[in-house]
Amino acid sequence: MLDELLVENLGLIAHARVEPGPGLIAVTGETGAGKTLLLGALRLLRGDAARRDRVGPGGPEARVEGRFLIGGQETVVSRRVEEGRSRAYVDGSMVPRRLLEERLRGLVEIVAQHEHLALGREATVRAIVDAALDPAGEAVLAAYVAAWEHRQALRRAAESLGGDRRALEREVDLVRHQAREIAAAAPAPGEDRVLAVQVERLRHAQEIVAALGTARAAVAGEAGVGDTLGGVVAGLRRAAVFDPELAQAAERAHLLAEEAADLGAELRRRAEAVEADPAALDAAQQRLAVLADLRRKYGETLEEVIAFGEAALQRAGTLTGLLERADGLAEEAAAAETALAELGTELTGARRAAGARLAAVAEGHLRQLGFRNPVLRVIVESAAPAARGADRVELLFASDAALEPAPVARVASGGELSRLVLAVHLAAGVGEAPVVAFDEIDAGIGGTTALAMGEKLAALAAGRQVLVVTHLPQVAAFADTHLVVDREGSTATVRRIDGTERLAELTRMLGGLPASERGRGHAAELVEAAAARRAAASG
Repeated sequence: MLDELLVENLGLIAHARVEPGPGLIAVTGETGAGKTLLLGALRLLRGDAARRDRVGPGGPEARVEGRFLIGGQETVVSRRVEEGRSRAYVDGSMVPRRLLEERLRGLVEIVAQHEHLALGREATVRAIVDAALDPAGEAVLAAYVAAWEHRQALRRAAESLGGDRRALEREVDLVRHQAREIAAAAPAPGEDRVLAVQVERLRHAQEIVAALGTARAAVAGEAGVGDTLGGVVAGLRRAAVFDPELAQAAERAHLLAEEAADLGAELRRRAEAVEADPAALDAAQQRLAVLADLRRKYGETLEEVIAFGEAALQRAGTLTGLLERADGLAEEAAAAETALAELGTELTGARRAAGARLAAVAEGHLRQLGFRNPVLRVIVESAAPAARGADRVELLFASDAALEPAPVARVASGGELSRLVLAVHLAAGVGEAPVVAFDEIDAGIGGTTALAMGEKLAALAAGRQVLVVTHLPQVAAFADTHLVVDREGSTATVRRIDGTERLAELTRMLGGLPASERGRGHAAELVEAAAARRAAASG
């Protein structure tokens, strides 16, 4: 999650330090106050291209810094933008911008208010459909991509054998080296996560032992809970001689005393099992460094690293075979073409099934967002083989079943597009990114539909951070954290609001005077309604 965001001299924002917190974060403010600059800061952190006109008047440089907690470990990412260039840093070290894209890929997802334009692009729709593939479909996609790469490799090998055999031999050496390096390290799936927990335990062994000792003393020590409960039991048993109804209370107190004794024993055992071990800590940290180097080279996760090693080993075998049987290369290439075609047909079928599921789920979201009878279709048609499949994918939409579905950009109004974008991304799981930002996708809607959108966003925020730039009080009322952007002249400030300040902001968004008691009453009712809907949904 994004633990802290620092923005300096970015557009109107001279300085802002934000701790978003978990759940749904609403960003509100007057039109033109600079709300979307926070999303611009996130775009910079995830590696998007920097715009020189975003540098504010407070100096020659804009600075954005984000502190992320990834897998229990802290990572600090920063960008500095000045005239003609930008610089990127990860944990204080300068890195190429593309490295930010690699490190934060899948971590931060931004859905912009013009996302409907992307829904008209085939690559975007295909990626959304692929996110909805079932495990079997994902396996087919992976097999197709591997088959495509295999076919391309055969073609390259054929070209190499036609004139430069040494190039093929160099490639064999490379993949063998990669396979050997991974095999020598012998990573296990999830090993880095286990080691990270172990490192924290070893690093803080003294604190753990101290905490256990304090807890045990409170539970089982002299004048602790156990002794106190023993006195309670004795007293109640004496009193029960005169009032038998107290026997049950005495028995309950006795059970509590036994539980306290058991807890004290468990705390003692745990304390005895924990010990500082600098050698083990050093070994675990060194092992983590080895695994991190493998991930840097071969994959974002150890599972991907292992798969890369297996693929490299297979690739080495394939290339060695090509060197040994150059005369049979044409026959093998033909077989690869056949396999690719078969997988392409299978993948097209899997995408059609996933598209149907995606459309059905998205239609359900659309109905909850105010459409009476929407129609969403994912059209998957066969096409020439390419790197990600042998098909063409298109999204068609109609706001009512009486209308003929057509490409999104041609048939949806502004308010419809906002709801469509949210429904499609909800159905696709927004790539399962732990940080998701929505930039004013609620344009053109209001009333109960806006409440439904707020409820959807709150549900999406369960277990992740969802940041939404909104002008709708119905959406902001669902927020766990409410940030407001205020503008004074050419400077904007960002602050967190609660209580009466939040009610005043919601009153302004409702169109009333911030100091109006009636308006604040309406705002309070809106917050209560949002809380009730969240409670009903979670119950």
